[in-house]
Amino acid sequence: MKKVLFLCTGNSCRSQMAEAIVNARMGTEWQAVSAGTKPAGYIHPKALTALSEIGIQHEGRSKRADEFQGESFDLVVTVCDSAAEECPVWLGKEKKIHHSFPDPALTDDLNDFRAVRDDIEKVILELLKTN
Repeated sequence: MKKVLFLCTGNSCRSQMAEAIVNARMGTEWQAVSAGTKPAGYIHPKALTALSEIGIQHEGRSKRADEFQGESFDLVVTVCDSAAEECPVWLGKEKKIHHSFPDPALTDDLNDFRAVRDDIEKVILELLKTN
């Protein structure tokens, strides 16, 4: 089974949604985890609501990227510009890809969480199919 790490700044929305979607939709091929460069310490409730609307019950936790130092991943995906800028400190042989998604927490509008969720599902699942 391949392993992917999704990195974001707060690890409360985008990277959490990516982790949950991959584990729910591609869990037989990929194991996903997520972390933040500056974790918020919680998962945004509207991210959980947006996931539950597509049948995914996510029970993750906001984690620091440091927790995964030394682990081997097939792919590391940064999902926000800030994490991409701070990601060069990530050492390892894994392939690194950056795809920025807007931060729905900035507007706190459930429709923005839904839009980002749908975009993550489309883009990330396609990305993993080709890697």
